Amino acid sequence: MPEQEQNLSELKKVRLEKMNELRSMGLDPFGQRFERNTLTKPIIEGFEQWENQTARVAGRIMSKRRHGKAGFAHLQDIAGRIQLYFRRDDLGEEQYELYKKLDIGDLVGIEGRVFRTQKGEISIHVESMVYLSKSLHPLPEKWHGLKDVELRYRQRYLDLIVNPEVKEVFIKRSQIIKEIRNYLDDKGFLEVETPMMQPIPGGATARPFITHHNALDMDLYLRVAPELYLKRLLIGGLEKVYEINRSFRNEGISTRHNPEFTMLEIYQAYADYEDMMALTEELISRVVLKVNGSMQVEFEGQVIDFSTPWKRVQMLEAIKEHTGLDFNTITDDESARQSARALGLEIDDQASRGEVINEVFEARVEEHLIQPTFVYGHPVEISPLAKRNREHPELTDRFEVFIMQREIANAFSELNDPIDQKQRFVRQAAKRAGGDAEAHMMDEDYIAAMEYGMPPAGGLGIGIDRLVMLITGSPSIRDVILFPTLRPREQ
Repeated sequence: MPEQEQNLSELKKVRLEKMNELRSMGLDPFGQRFERNTLTKPIIEGFEQWENQTARVAGRIMSKRRHGKAGFAHLQDIAGRIQLYFRRDDLGEEQYELYKKLDIGDLVGIEGRVFRTQKGEISIHVESMVYLSKSLHPLPEKWHGLKDVELRYRQRYLDLIVNPEVKEVFIKRSQIIKEIRNYLDDKGFLEVETPMMQPIPGGATARPFITHHNALDMDLYLRVAPELYLKRLLIGGLEKVYEINRSFRNEGISTRHNPEFTMLEIYQAYADYEDMMALTEELISRVVLKVNGSMQVEFEGQVIDFSTPWKRVQMLEAIKEHTGLDFNTITDDESARQSARALGLEIDDQASRGEVINEVFEARVEEHLIQPTFVYGHPVEISPLAKRNREHPELTDRFEVFIMQREIANAFSELNDPIDQKQRFVRQAAKRAGGDAEAHMMDEDYIAAMEYGMPPAGGLGIGIDRLVMLITGSPSIRDVILFPTLRPREQ
């Protein structure tokens, strides 16, 4: 057994002995309900009101030191930390013995008088203590640093205990989602839930996860997006709907991608992509201000300014600005492929002009998009669910929002022509038959629904995880997902 594991085993043995000692004293080391009358932070911030008052707090012991007949400890709860002062002459022998058996990591309930020490630290003079849960493992002393990052994700519970800033990220994540709901509810949108297991995965070009339903003896797919079901609701007369929930894509893992992620999708009948632009910048800027207290957020050494209005740029113009290629004059597939290869890009021999445009944009333009920017006018070939632009039918009324080189939102005027939609599905199905596992499947039921009449509409999708990354200054998507997907631990 390695020395470190042997030391941990010995420490656990000592803690187990303390647990048994508590039981021999007739005490339960894994206690019962404890009624608090405050958290730690209100005591610290409102000391004038709490001084000499009795506080009942509960939490985890994070430090401990003894000085003869007295001792100190720090207790941590969801709100913060506060110092505890134990004095044997006040507690009595039995209660002081309980204090002596305390280990860092133990959960306890405390009752005592609030005061300030001679050194000026706000503290609780403990009058009684009960064990709520004995910690059988020592907490890690050094948890920060790159070498521990994988362990932090695997044992998020420990990460939350010892790294207060991590807890703050997830509290802020919850606040962000709450503010999104508040905004949309105030605007008259209805929150709905749609299937996560679908017979046909639709709404995005992505490789799905496959599962099997035994009773029905049929394959099902974890959804890659809720889009087509939400549009069915528009057809049914629910004119303004949204959903915040998980989607799943069987793709690689990186600092920006997790196979299981949270999406916000919004659909509004009788609107278009310009309405979605206005909604997007108003929604995100409001959330940033409410949660962050400022329109400026620091991320990876850059200050992002979410103040509106945001920059707007047409995709082909952005490509021309950063590469010199003018796809308004490059009109056929072969010329597009040759032009992109001249930039040093590897382009598939079967790639269409629209697909080449997207490849060039991702490779040469995205890296320049730092401040919030709307990029609009995507090719039809990469936008199978978006309405064509009237003046340039090879393009669509679609936009993406980029911030710090990351796509944060995707939106368009929804295609509501069932004939056009079926033709696009047919082309996508042909690509899928040719080996493209991310191409869209034919969805006859969705086409049938559209044939009853789908209102013109605007739709918007926002990646919640990426938005939280930006607002909290987190460099990896795994920093904002409580339990990210990881490789199995090597034995």
